[in-house]
Amino acid sequence: MSGRDPLVSADWLKAHITASDICVLDATWVPPFLKDRPDSKSCYQSGHIAGASYFDIDDIADTGSGLKHMLPSADVFAEKVGALGVSNATRVVVYDSNSFFASARAWWMFRAMGHEEVFVLDGGLAAWKAAGGVIETKTPEPTPQTFAATYLPDLVRDQTAMREHVAQGDVKILDARAQGRFDGTSPEPRVDLPSGHMPGSYCVPATALLSDTGTMLSKSDLAPILDPFLATRVVTSCGSGVSAAVISLALARSGNWDAALYDGSWSEWAANSDNPIATAS
Repeated sequence: MSGRDPLVSADWLKAHITASDICVLDATWVPPFLKDRPDSKSCYQSGHIAGASYFDIDDIADTGSGLKHMLPSADVFAEKVGALGVSNATRVVVYDSNSFFASARAWWMFRAMGHEEVFVLDGGLAAWKAAGGVIETKTPEPTPQTFAATYLPDLVRDQTAMREHVAQGDVKILDARAQGRFDGTSPEPRVDLPSGHMPGSYCVPATALLSDTGTMLSKSDLAPILDPFLATRVVTSCGSGVSAAVISLALARSGNWDAALYDGSWSEWAANSDNPIATAS
C-alpha cells in the first residue's frame, strides 16, 4: 500500500462516480451527546451524494456486544455490505457530513474485513457541495451483491490485548480524544466514565489532523505529528472506536498502513475498574 493515498478528492469522485465499479456510501454518525444535530439517519435523509446508500455503523455491528458499533462478524459484515451493492470487485468511497469521523471508521471496517479498494472522500459532504456535486434526498435501491469478507485480526485489538500492550509497553497507543479528556481534566461525554488515559499512551486529537476547511492535512503537514509513529507498531483508540480511525487514516496517508484499532476504546477500558487509568496530575 506504500505510496497510495487512502483519500480521494471531490473532483476525483465527480469524474468517476458513474463508473460501474464505484459505490458511494454515506457513513454519517451523530454521537448521542450532540444534542444540536438531528440523528444520523435524518442527516442522510436530508441530503446526500446522489446514489449514495447509508452505511450505519450502529447497524453494521456486533449488536450483542454490550458496546455501541463494535465490529461485527465477517458473515454479518458481508451480508450487510452486500445488500448495499458492494462486491469484492467494488471500489468503495465513503464519506460523512462530519468531515471524516465515521467515514474513517467505515474505511477501517472494510480494511479489517479484507477489502482494500476503499477510500474516504476528503472533506466529506461539505467538499462535495463546494465542488458542485449533485445532492439528493431519494434513497437509492442498490442491486444486492455477493461480498466475501476475510477478517484481518492484525488490524483489531480487544481489551485483553490492550491490557497486555499496556503492561509490556510494546506498542505506541495513540488516543484521538481531546487533550482535556486525555489528561483527566475534562469530563467524558458518558457521565458514568472517568476521564484520563491508558498508561503510556499519547494524545493525538483527531481534530489536529484536519485543516480549517475540514479536509485532512497533507502528508507534509502531518509529518510533525505522525512521523514518530511511522516505523513502529501502533494501536489507535478514542472514546468508542470511531475517531480513532481518523488517526489510522492519517497514518495510512503518511505511509503506516498497519496500525490496529482498539474497538472498545475508552468506553470499554474505563468502564472496567480493574484497568489502570493515568491522568496529567
